Amino acid sequence: MSEVRAAAPPRRRATPAPRGHQSKAALVWRYRWIYALILPTVIYFVLFAYLPMIGLQIAFKDFKVFAGMWESPWVGLEHFRTMFGSEKFPELIRNTLLISFYRILFGFPVPIIFALLLNEVRRMWFKRGVQTVTYFPHFLSWVVFAGIVINILGPTGIVNTLLVNTGGDRINFLTNPDSFRAVLVLTGIMKEFGWGAIIYLAALSSIDPELYEAARVDGARKLRQIWHVTLPGLRPVMAVLLVLSLGGLLDAGFDQVFQLQNGAVLEVGDIIDTYVYRAGLLEAQFELATAVGLFKGVVGLAMIVSANWVLRRMGQRSIW
Repeated sequence: MSEVRAAAPPRRRATPAPRGHQSKAALVWRYRWIYALILPTVIYFVLFAYLPMIGLQIAFKDFKVFAGMWESPWVGLEHFRTMFGSEKFPELIRNTLLISFYRILFGFPVPIIFALLLNEVRRMWFKRGVQTVTYFPHFLSWVVFAGIVINILGPTGIVNTLLVNTGGDRINFLTNPDSFRAVLVLTGIMKEFGWGAIIYLAALSSIDPELYEAARVDGARKLRQIWHVTLPGLRPVMAVLLVLSLGGLLDAGFDQVFQLQNGAVLEVGDIIDTYVYRAGLLEAQFELATAVGLFKGVVGLAMIVSANWVLRRMGQRSIW
């Protein structure tokens, strides 16, 4: 019998080394242009968000202007004890929380409702015109917008002029403690709801149209389609924006409050940020102002972490 040679096994193709085995420097060089694109953002946050944190040590020091931040003596938690023991502090917390809560309660649904209404408009020229008019106030500073509000709601404003001309009495909207918070919430909504609706309109455009067709086949009318298709499609975006809103719970809008505030409404309109402005800049109590700001940042961080944890437990999309 002829000798049969054993067939040689096929040669295996060499597989490249796993990406994880590449050095860090090689990976950075490979994606260098991507890193170059994000480099300006990283530099911005390092310069304006992280380096200023060095100044937080002022909250634990008896700050001396001429000695400097590094040479000032340490005093521990003295400024925090002063803050928590102040008679003004509970009022500041109450006003800040109430104004922020009213903003979320009444202001959060408005962009959603407006986006749902605008999404049903079929005339593009009308839709674009309304959208332009509603988000234009976002680009106005509160200095300008507060001047408009005062000209409308002030003692000699348009509303009071109409009331007097029709035989009514003047209403002090901006100097009445009973109406000042309502003015803050309503003017804040008027300024920002058009801009906030842009995010929801973008989310609406990503919903699969076949879902609406299936709902129509099942006999769902417009309201049923919104309830069972549109709102579930917006739920992840709503959850993320709600978490971000809760993170700023102690940030009641310094620009707006500062421009509309006056001595008659300090009892209901004085918030943490306006107190920090007075204590830090007008009274030169830099240590106390830094301590209050640090307290506000810690509470905001705790709120956003807690809200994000709750969303993850509920199975919703979270920030991280």
